[in-house]
Amino acid sequence: MAEKSFKYVIVGGGVAAGYAAREFAKQGVQPGELAIISKEAVAPYERPALSKGYLFPEGAARLPGFNVCVGSGGERLLLEWYKEKGIELILSTEIVKADLPANTLVSAAGEKFKYQILIIATGSTVIKLTDFGVQGADAKNIFYLRDVVDADKLVEAIKAKKNGKAVIVGGGYIGLELGAALKINNLDVSMVYPEPWCMPRLFTAGIASFYEGYYANKGIKIIKGTVAVGFTSNSNGEVKEVQLKDGRVLEADIVVVGVGGRPLTTLFKGQVEEDKGGIKTDAFFKTSVSNVYAVGDVATFPLKLFNELRRVEHVDHARKSAEQAVKAIKGIEKGETVEEYDYLPYFYSRSFDLSWQFYGDNVGDTVLFGDNDPQSQKPKFGSYWIKDGKVVGAFLEGGSAEENQAIAKVAKLQPKVEDLDALTKEGLSFAYKS
Repeated sequence: MAEKSFKYVIVGGGVAAGYAAREFAKQGVQPGELAIISKEAVAPYERPALSKGYLFPEGAARLPGFNVCVGSGGERLLLEWYKEKGIELILSTEIVKADLPANTLVSAAGEKFKYQILIIATGSTVIKLTDFGVQGADAKNIFYLRDVVDADKLVEAIKAKKNGKAVIVGGGYIGLELGAALKINNLDVSMVYPEPWCMPRLFTAGIASFYEGYYANKGIKIIKGTVAVGFTSNSNGEVKEVQLKDGRVLEADIVVVGVGGRPLTTLFKGQVEEDKGGIKTDAFFKTSVSNVYAVGDVATFPLKLFNELRRVEHVDHARKSAEQAVKAIKGIEKGETVEEYDYLPYFYSRSFDLSWQFYGDNVGDTVLFGDNDPQSQKPKFGSYWIKDGKVVGAFLEGGSAEENQAIAKVAKLQPKVEDLDALTKEGLSFAYKS
């Protein structure tokens, strides 16, 4: 097989790769210097659309409509853009071997790619129930959502099983967003998760009770404290029932599983330093190998605000870490200094008419403020997290752009707080005085 050589190679074709390509173009990359090698058959796109607009029954989002970088209000990078910039998009190509000392990547088809500088942007893969040997988990119409191929399969099933029964396994991000999307498509939806409330990695019991109440009012059945232990199929091999650990059996035409992801680091095991489940980097996303950078889900980086190493799985960090790595690479070449990455953790979600944002860290004591009645016409409520007498995190449902900016500022500045009752009473107005 012929060997291809590039100055810069990005392995992975997700959000981070697209934002890195845009930054390279801004920094004046020369035609033929940069290649993106992606398993996917399409140019980098904004992955969050798959669990939201892509599944709408009317006016659904479709590619290339949500190619990067529209998710952050930027230009939509079509295939022509990459051609114009002389950036080689090598699609439908899976890298199966990485030899970092030899600066070489090898594809499943045996092609070799040489690089001077590598950016690892491989992202995450979904955890599957078949990984745990769950009985019947290989039945048809059991879906996972990671890429546009997965989303297309789910869209087809929604059409084929009109007004059918759907079971969502998992109560995290994907579970909540897909629960809403399937309900909007007129399916009869049940959600199953083992934890005492939804989104336990972020939500407090107080926050979660609002969303569980809201979903219940929409007709979604919520089953907590148990897990799916098996599936039965019909004669066509399609899923027909979900067996729960507590003995209950749920009818299902469609099952969607959202039980988390794993960073895709296997290719680089033993070749780079790892920490906290990811590839360890510095504040410029350089790994322990000087010409190799890692960005997005796979990177464990110094989070300056909290003075600790973190790995963050979110689109906002994927975008910003990719831009930071490229600035650092080009900065070294140009002899320019680049500021250290100073990231404020940020998460958001949208479902039904709801929209929340969270900034900072969810540790310490919490206060809940505002109207969190699921029956309200326009609910608006929030929480602050307080540690060592300072606000370290802030959450807001139903906020305006200005209000969301105010809570972001609070999480960044970490103002002192003495009286939690007074903070509860002040609520959102506290954010404006900080």
